[in-house]
Amino acid sequence: MTKPPKKKLDTAHHFMPNFADRGFGDVQGHSRGAVALSTGLLSAVPYSVGRASNVFGIGSEHPFANYWTCAGGLPEVISVLPDKVQADILLNRYFECVDPVYPMLHRQTFYADYEHFWSLSRPDKDCADPAFVALIFVILALGTQFVTSTTPREKKQTAEFYASASNQALRMSSYLSSASIRSIQAMVLITYFLINDDHASDGWAFAGILMRQAYAMGLHRDPNIVTPNANSFEKQQRRIVWQAVLLQDTFLTVLLSLPPNATHTDVNVEDLVDDSASIAHSNPTDTAYIRGSWTLANLVQETICSPRSLDLPICTTARHKSKLVADFRAVYRSFPDIFRSWDPDSLTQVAQTNKRVVRQTLFLTSNYFHNLMLVHASESADVPVNIRGTLEAAHDAITSFFMLFTLFESEARVWWVFNHRAFLEALCIGNVLRATMSKPDGAETVAKDPLFVRAKADIIRMIQIMQIMGEGEHGSETARTRVEVLREFL
Repeated sequence: MTKPPKKKLDTAHHFMPNFADRGFGDVQGHSRGAVALSTGLLSAVPYSVGRASNVFGIGSEHPFANYWTCAGGLPEVISVLPDKVQADILLNRYFECVDPVYPMLHRQTFYADYEHFWSLSRPDKDCADPAFVALIFVILALGTQFVTSTTPREKKQTAEFYASASNQALRMSSYLSSASIRSIQAMVLITYFLINDDHASDGWAFAGILMRQAYAMGLHRDPNIVTPNANSFEKQQRRIVWQAVLLQDTFLTVLLSLPPNATHTDVNVEDLVDDSASIAHSNPTDTAYIRGSWTLANLVQETICSPRSLDLPICTTARHKSKLVADFRAVYRSFPDIFRSWDPDSLTQVAQTNKRVVRQTLFLTSNYFHNLMLVHASESADVPVNIRGTLEAAHDAITSFFMLFTLFESEARVWWVFNHRAFLEALCIGNVLRATMSKPDGAETVAKDPLFVRAKADIIRMIQIMQIMGEGEHGSETARTRVEVLREFL
């Protein structure tokens, strides 16, 4: 895939925004019509100008505030740790909200190391592994993003302070020239923190360093080949951490239409065994969730990320499209029933006893149907858009966001990737409706066909949620802009 096709006018952009065209509108809402038609990032990227420009228009200042002196070193970082009671609260929040979605840490091992760290004298703490200190601080930062007991301003400032401490501890570990499982784990979590903190541009750049370090560590290689003498636990940890890196890279490149980087690997998802002594947790759904996310990422990386990064059609023939849809459905069938056989009522019931599996269900559902939507919405000279398939997949995808907001509203406000996927799904639905309305008898179709009526209701519901998120002095500016963009479809 080295030659992008000659540019031609077609209707592809009317259905699914392609981010190869990024020079439209900024987050304040300028050129909003162009934004709605061409890009969901709400950013302005004038690549042709000589001066420096914001990569995605998301986050404009340095992401890590500098509180540190030249001579302070790791002791200076450790000096700003909260007391253990507060740290425990934030740690619990992390394992409640973040860990189900990205189950990368072996909880028992981490807690053992964490408790040991707190038992050390202050001089011994100052000599601890800087990468582990970085991991603690980024967990505190992510935990802070999900607390509900402080004001949005206080929460943001505190979380950013902890993230800065995590970055400084990584610097003390010389993370650019050395890497470890702990430093890679910390960097994966820092990337998610930056994205949630409206620093997607910085998160993307930071993830590039993370990718190189993961390769340098050989995480992309089968542990049986590169670390044959390691025990089964260590091999499983390498697989799990590589899966976390690959998953982050794949689904971030889907949203940004940029080339995937975690492409060269011989780590086999089938080797991730269901062994509670080795797997990230003993939670019964974690292994299936990790393997399902991994299998989906492998398919998405090859069939969606790579062609979209060069503005190539996802499907070149009708047969190719049918085969790709079948491949996606095969992946979906491989998910356990608990992730597939749900409706809002049953999921609400499950949430009363097992919130972890509900969070996993919603994230996996969102990821799967968003990418299936992209396949159905793709077109080329010989392949038309599957309008009904697009609307069905978009509805299933955006419904998972609606459920996240209903069951975990405070968390739904934090997860940028989930918000952004839902916005892109609403854009796709809106563009399908707009294209349909332009056809003869299109208005009648949109008014009477239950599929189109439901699609319009999905946009209205998305607008309602974005309005809630944008309310008040500390409301999201991005949410308010999304409301303006989506209203144009009504």
